[in-house]
Amino acid sequence: MKKKYKIVIDTNVFVSALRSSQGASYKLIQMIGSEKFDIYISVALVFEYEDVAKRSNTIKLKTKNIDDIIDYICFAGIETEIFYLWRPFLSDPKDDFVLELAINSQADFIITYNKKDFKRVSQLGVNILSPKEFLKLTGDIS
Repeated sequence: MKKKYKIVIDTNVFVSALRSSQGASYKLIQMIGSEKFDIYISVALVFEYEDVAKRSNTIKLKTKNIDDIIDYICFAGIETEIFYLWRPFLSDPKDDFVLELAINSQADFIITYNKKDFKRVSQLGVNILSPKEFLKLTGDIS
């Protein structure tokens, strides 16, 4: 049996999945709850998903649909409390709570499109992949 990965999905990937059903981010979000990976979440991350998605002018979904998707993520995700703060560590301080979640959940990967913002995390044993790179790793795209 293949390893079940532990991942944290950055907000930019979540929002990208809501904008279009064509890309790797959409496929990744569709796979939440599968046997390929566990998604780790925190209260702060879920609030950010909701805030950014509902403020976006480029997402054409109704508020109820956004709420339903977030509710499913809360159901399928593994909530992790943040006990240790690494702030400030990253170049964008708004990303520090994503790093803290990844460390506290012992995640294998942070899935993000902003890899440059997470350059230093390899020092802490966390790997950064784009959605496409992660789906290649799991064998879900070639």
